[in-house]
Amino acid sequence: MPHPTPHPVRLADEITRRLGQLTDHLARLPPHEATHVIARVLDPDAGVLGGVTGLVTTSSRFAKVQAERGALPAEVWLALGRAANELDAMGGDLDEHRETLRRVSRQTATSMSKPPSPAPLVARRRR
Repeated sequence: MPHPTPHPVRLADEITRRLGQLTDHLARLPPHEATHVIARVLDPDAGVLGGVTGLVTTSSRFAKVQAERGALPAEVWLALGRAANELDAMGGDLDEHRETLRRVSRQTATSMSKPPSPAPLVARRRR
C-alpha cells in the first residue's frame, strides 16, 4: 500500500519552513494581531502546539514499538515520551489563558477605549 503522503520528509521540511515564516510575521505584527495569532497557535484542537504535541506523541508510540523490536534504543522512546508529556503539560498550563488571548485578540487597536496599563511582571508557577 503506498504512503498517503508521497514525500513526508518534504512535508516536514515545508512545515518547518512555514513555521519560520509565521515566527517572522509574528515578530512584526501589531499587538492585537499578534495576540490573535498566538491564540490560534495555542488552540488545543486546531493549533500548532496541539499539532506538535500529537506528532511527538505519535513519534513516541512508534519509537516504543521500534524499541521493543530492538531497532531503537529504549532511551529514544523514553525521551520522546517525556517530550510528549511536557508538551501536553505546557498546553494545559497555557489553556487557562486561552480565553484571555481570544478576548484581547478580538479588540482592534482603535476599539480600545484606553491604552492598557502596564502590569508588573511577577513569575508565579503552579504545579
